[in-house]
Amino acid sequence: MVRRFGTVVFLAATACGLLAGGALHLAGADSAGDLLWAAVTGVALVPATGWVVSALRSGRLGVDAIAVLALAGALAVGEYLAGALIGVMLATGRALEDYALRRARRDLTALYERAPHSARRYRDGVAGLVGVEQVRPGDLLLIPSGETVPVDGVIATGPALLDESALTGESIPVKRTTGQSARSGVVNAGSAFDLRATRTAAESTYAAVVRLARQAEADSAPVVRLADRFAAWFLPAALLLAGAAWLLSGQPVRAVAVLVVATPCPLLLAAPAAIASGLSRTACHGVVVKGGGSLERLGQARTLIVDKTGTLTAGRPRVVDVVAAPGVRADDVLRWAAAVDQMSSHVLAAAIVAAARVHRAELPQPTAVVERPGTGTAGVVQGHRIEVGKATTSSTSSPWERAQRARAALDGAMTVWVSVDGETAGVILLRDAVRPDAARTLRRLRTAGIERVVMLTGDRAEVAESVGTVLGVDQVLAEQSPADKVRAVRQEAARAVSVMVGDGINDAPALAAADVGVAMGARGSAASTQAADVVLTTDRLDRLADAMDVARRSRRIAVQSAGAGMALSLLAMTVAAAGALPPAPGALLQEVIDVAVILNALRALRPARGTRTVVDAPTESLLRRFETEHSSLRPPLEMIRESADELAGASPQEALGRLREVHAFLTERLLPHERAEERRLYPAMERALGGPEVTMTMSRAHAEIERLVHRLGRHLALAEDDGGVRPERLEDLCACLYGLHAVLLLHFDQEEEAYFSLARQ
Repeated sequence: MVRRFGTVVFLAATACGLLAGGALHLAGADSAGDLLWAAVTGVALVPATGWVVSALRSGRLGVDAIAVLALAGALAVGEYLAGALIGVMLATGRALEDYALRRARRDLTALYERAPHSARRYRDGVAGLVGVEQVRPGDLLLIPSGETVPVDGVIATGPALLDESALTGESIPVKRTTGQSARSGVVNAGSAFDLRATRTAAESTYAAVVRLARQAEADSAPVVRLADRFAAWFLPAALLLAGAAWLLSGQPVRAVAVLVVATPCPLLLAAPAAIASGLSRTACHGVVVKGGGSLERLGQARTLIVDKTGTLTAGRPRVVDVVAAPGVRADDVLRWAAAVDQMSSHVLAAAIVAAARVHRAELPQPTAVVERPGTGTAGVVQGHRIEVGKATTSSTSSPWERAQRARAALDGAMTVWVSVDGETAGVILLRDAVRPDAARTLRRLRTAGIERVVMLTGDRAEVAESVGTVLGVDQVLAEQSPADKVRAVRQEAARAVSVMVGDGINDAPALAAADVGVAMGARGSAASTQAADVVLTTDRLDRLADAMDVARRSRRIAVQSAGAGMALSLLAMTVAAAGALPPAPGALLQEVIDVAVILNALRALRPARGTRTVVDAPTESLLRRFETEHSSLRPPLEMIRESADELAGASPQEALGRLREVHAFLTERLLPHERAEERRLYPAMERALGGPEVTMTMSRAHAEIERLVHRLGRHLALAEDDGGVRPERLEDLCACLYGLHAVLLLHFDQEEEAYFSLARQ
C-alpha cells in the first residue's frame, strides 16, 4: 500500500510539473517553464538513483542506471523537456508495472484476503461467534447462508449447497448430504447447516491453499531472471552506442537521446507481468503453482510420470462382481457380507456396504461382531455365523475357490471371501476403477506438449499393465518402492523436463526429485503437498492440462513482449544515434513502447483457446442425469453374465425364471435409458463436439444392444411356449447373454470417458 501511494504521488508530481511547464511556455514564460521542467527532472532523479543504489546492494546493475544517466544528461545539455518526459515516463512505467502485477495477482491475493477469521460455534445449544483459531476437532459449528466454511469438517445436518469456486475454480454449486465432508474456504450457497469440525483452522484445506498462494507470489520465474541477464548486456550496449554517437558527431545531445529511448528496458516490465498473470490464471483453474519458476518449467515439460492409485484410478475400491458358490444366490452373499461390514471402518468394507445399498438390499443388524485386523470381520446375522475377509483354511482346497482365485488374478481384482457357518458362500471381487476422465486427460496433456507418459505404482504388475493398456501409457513400472520411484523419476528427468504427479506420502520423495512435482491436493497427504511445486486443489487431473496450457501461453507472451520491446528500443536507439530522433520525441516514443509491451503481457490473464471442451449448462445437466443413471444401472449388468453362468446347471424352469428377470431389467430399465440418450443426450453432444460423427459409434452400439435384447426376447418367447429353455438353444442363448454383457460394459465405459467426463465436478 505504501509503495502504491508513493507511485501515485510520483506520477502526479511529474505529470503536473510537465503540464505546468508546458503551460508556462505557451504563456511566453520560457525560463520559468524550463526551470519547472528541470525541477521535474531533478525530482525523478532522486528515486531513480535510489533504485540503482538498491540494485547495487543486491549485487546487480539494471537498466535503471540508464535512466539516471539519461536524466543527468538531460540536465547537463539543457534538454529540460526531455528530462521532464523521462521523469513522467519513469513514473508511468512504475504505475503501469504496479497495476499489471496487482491485476495479475488478483486471483492469488483473493485467496487469502477472503480467508475466514471467525466461526459460529455451538455452546449449550446456542451458536456464538469465536475466533477461527479457537475451533477444535469435534466442535459443532453453524454455517449461515452466504458465509465461508471456516474449517474442514463433515456436514452434521444436511443437505448443504456449497460454492467451491475458491478451491476448484468451478462456479456451479455442489450439493452435499449429511455425513459428507466440506472443506474450509467453500461458501454456503444454500440454507444454513451445521458442520462438525474435523481439523483446526491451521490444519484445514484453505489454510494450506493460502500458504501456497503466498509462496507462489514470493518466487520469480527463470524468464524474469533472464530479464536481469539481458539487462547485463543491454546496459553496456546502450552506453557504448551513446558514447559512439557523441564521439562521432561531437554532439552530447545524441548520447542523451540514445539513453532516453533505452529507458527503461521493456523486458523488465513485460516478463514479471506475464508470469504473474499466468499464476493468476492457473489459480482460476483450481491449480496453485508455487512461483514463476515452477510455472515456466511446467510449460517446458515433455515427460509425464504419474502414480496410478488415486491419480489415474479413483483410489477407492469398488465392487465389480459377486460370485456365489453353487447353490447360493449372489444377492444373499452381498447382503450377508454388507450386514457384517457395516460395523467396520475398513475401506473394503465401505465398498461392500456401498454396493449393497446400490442394490437396495435391506441389511439386517448383526450381533457379536468381531473385527480381526488383517483377517476380516465376523458376526451373527439372523442366527448364522458370517465371516467376511480372507479365505478360511477349510476352503483352500475347493476347485471352485481355485477357479475364483485364478479369475481374480486375471482381472487384477481383490477378493473378499464370505462364509456362512464355516462353509464358503461366495467371493466378492473389488477393483480400483480407472477414472472416467483419465484417458481424455492424458490425450489433452499430449496435446499440451507431453511426449512421453510413464506410470509408476507399487501395485502388482498384472494390475498395473491392465490400467496402462486401457490408458495407452508409454511405459508401466510396477511394484515400485519409494526409492525405486525416485530413481525412475531422476532417469526420466535426465532425458527431458519431467512432471511427476502423485497424492500419497510415499510419493513425496519422487515429487521432490522431479523437475515439477504435482500433488493431488484435494485428497493428497500433507507430505506430498509440501514436496510438490504444483498443487491441484480439486481432485481432478485434467486441471493439470489447463495449467500446462496457461504455462506455455504465459511464457510465450512474456518472451514475445520482451523481444518486441527490446527490438523496438534498439531500433529507436539506432535512429537516435544517427541524430534523427531528438531526446523529447524519443522519450514519448519509449513511453509508447513500454505501455504496449505491458498491455501485451497482460494478455496472459485472458482465457486461452485451450483444448478443454466446455459444455453449456443444459448439456451439463443432461450429462449429470445420465451419469447418475449409469451408476444405478452398472451393478445389475452383472446379473446378465451371472444368468449365463447359471443356465447350464439350472433346470428348465429355473433357467426360464432367470431369463424373465434379465429380460425385465433390459426392457424396463436399460432400453429406456439408452433410447433417452439417443433422443436427448446425443444431439446435445453433437452440438458441443462438432457434428454427428462424434456420436456415430455410440449410436451403432445402441443398435447392437437393441438387436441383442430383441434376440433375447425371442429366446424368452420360445422358452415360454416350451415351458423352459430347451438344451439345443442353450448355447445360442448363453452367447447372446455374454455378448450383451460385454457390449454393455464397453459401451458404458466409452460413454463415461467420452461424454460424462466433460461434466464439471
